[in-house]
Amino acid sequence: MGDGKRAQVVLVTGAAKGLGKSMVLGLIGAGFRVAAVDRDRESLEDLRATVEADGQAGQCEPFVEDLCDFDAQALVSRIVQKMGAIDILINNAGLGQAQVRDDYHRNPVKFYEVTPQVWKNAINVNATAVFLLSQAIAPSMIKAGWGRIINITTSLGTMLRGGYCPYGPTKASAEGLSAVMAADLHGTGVTVNVLIPGGVVNTPMIPSGAPFRREDLLQPDEMVAPLLWLVSEDANHMTGQRFLATKWSASMTPRDAAASAGAPIGWKDIAVLPVTPAFVKN
Repeated sequence: MGDGKRAQVVLVTGAAKGLGKSMVLGLIGAGFRVAAVDRDRESLEDLRATVEADGQAGQCEPFVEDLCDFDAQALVSRIVQKMGAIDILINNAGLGQAQVRDDYHRNPVKFYEVTPQVWKNAINVNATAVFLLSQAIAPSMIKAGWGRIINITTSLGTMLRGGYCPYGPTKASAEGLSAVMAADLHGTGVTVNVLIPGGVVNTPMIPSGAPFRREDLLQPDEMVAPLLWLVSEDANHMTGQRFLATKWSASMTPRDAAASAGAPIGWKDIAVLPVTPAFVKN
């Protein structure tokens, strides 16, 4: 179980804006302390100022880090030294299609137009950082017998949609990794789940020139209710699932809402294990 003697520490990547900011504010409002990681120093300071203005000074600590190229162990050590053990990891940071071009909705990006560097940046942030941070933090969670890893991926259709390279395939990598992590951590007290909005969200990842009215988009705050349930003791049994925030019903109990909004991570309904010969005795 989580340590009831202190406010739990949550590491959130991509914390300064969009989904990350909404989740940080929701967590702090629920009594958690947050290590807010982002490459945007100015936006991180704005986030901390917002938290302090709400009378929550000390609940949000900013850590400037570019996940395109970073030392996960060093970052985790800095956070632990300042805030104590990390109880919950939310891998939210992501690089979308706007890094290729702003008009990608009307002018979809072909995979052969993506430069190697753009691909590397996307795979580093959307997938490799998830692996590195989870690997750095999981051993201490296992030792404590309790922990949460929540990965923010994307809709399964987006992963496969034409015009969505590198974002879709790199988020698919994080999705597959999430399933492996959940299986590897089964029985340790550490759960791994995926949380996604379930549609296009009104965040800075969607360029200002996108062909949508911002009020028609999903709003980032929709992530907060399912997130707070996933980090609660009531969700100790829940692992290996993906949840769509847009399907989370406020009119249901959290457990019923989870049952309605959840499904196994990835593509388990169509997955077929390869034919494997019997092990040979040593």
